[in-house]
Amino acid sequence: MKYFYILPFFLFYACNNNQTPVSPYDEILKAAPYTAISDSIRESPQNDELYFRRAIQLNSNNLPEPALADFRKAWSLKKNEQYALGAGSLLLENKPAEAIPFLKEALKELPQSLLLNLTLIRAYDRLGKTSDALTLTEQLLALNPEQVDLLKLKADLLGKTNRETEALPVLEKAYRLTPYDVELNYILALKYAESGNPKVLVLCDSLIRADSLGVHAEPYYYKGIYFAELKQSAAAITLFDEAIRRDYYFLDAYIEKGALFFTLKKYTEALAVFNLALTISPKYADNYYWIAKCQQALGQKEEAKLNYQRAYGLDGGFKAARDSAGKL
Repeated sequence: MKYFYILPFFLFYACNNNQTPVSPYDEILKAAPYTAISDSIRESPQNDELYFRRAIQLNSNNLPEPALADFRKAWSLKKNEQYALGAGSLLLENKPAEAIPFLKEALKELPQSLLLNLTLIRAYDRLGKTSDALTLTEQLLALNPEQVDLLKLKADLLGKTNRETEALPVLEKAYRLTPYDVELNYILALKYAESGNPKVLVLCDSLIRADSLGVHAEPYYYKGIYFAELKQSAAAITLFDEAIRRDYYFLDAYIEKGALFFTLKKYTEALAVFNLALTISPKYADNYYWIAKCQQALGQKEEAKLNYQRAYGLDGGFKAARDSAGKL
C-alpha cells in the first residue's frame, strides 16, 4: 500500500499578466514522460481531460501525490464521474478519513453513481464505521436489489458484525445471480465449510469438475475445513494434503493441517508441518505463532517465547502472540 502526504493542490502566481496554475510537483511534471502533456496544460489550463490523462500517467508510474492533485483539478473543472473516482480511490487507499468528505461532496453532484457510493462504503469500512457502511449498502440495494457487488459487500459487513446467519442467504442470492463468479464461489464455500454446512461438498465438487487442468487447490481446502468442523480428522488431513499437492505454496492449507494436528495433541507432527511452511514463507506471522504453540506444548518454553515474539514483530497487531510471549 502506498502512503503519502497531500500537499496543497495548486499555488498561483502572476506571469505575463495571466493567472497560470503552478503545481508543487513542477519539477516532476516538467520532466519526461509528462513534458508534452504539461506543455498542453500550460496552453489550455481549463482543459479537464488533460489533467485527467496526466493523472492516469502519474498514478501508473507510482506517483500518487501529483496524480491526486491532477484528478482533483480535473474534477474542479468538470463534474465527471471518472475524475471523482480517481481522486476518491487514491484517498481511500492512502487517506480514508479524507476520502469520506470528498466522496460525500462528489455524490451531491452525482448522487446516482454506484461506483462512488461503493467507494464511500469501502471508506467507511476502512475506518471501522461498519454501521454506516451497512446502512448505505442497504439503501443502495433497495434501488439495485440484484447488484452482486453490493450483495457481496453486505455479506462481508454482516460478517464483521457477527451476523453470519444473515450473511449466508445474501451470498446465496449473489451466487444464484452469478454462479460463474469464482471469487464468490470461494467466499460461499468457505462460509459453508466453517458452519459445517454439507452444501460445501456439492459446490466444491462442481468447482473441481470445472477445473479441467486440475490446478486449483481451494475446493479441496474448503472440504478439508468442513470435515475438520465435523471432527473427521483423517478425511480433513487427506483433503489438506490434496490441496498442498495441487499448490505447494498454499500456506492456509499448511496452517489448517498443522492446527488440526495440534488439536489432536500431535504436537511433533504439527511442528513438522509448520516448519515446512516456514521454508515457503519465512515472514508469515501466523506460522511463527503456531510453531510457538507447539514448542510451548512440548515444554520448549524459551524457543516458544522467541517465536511468539517473532510473530508479534512481523504483525504488530497480533495481540495473542504478544500476550502469549508475556506469559512466558
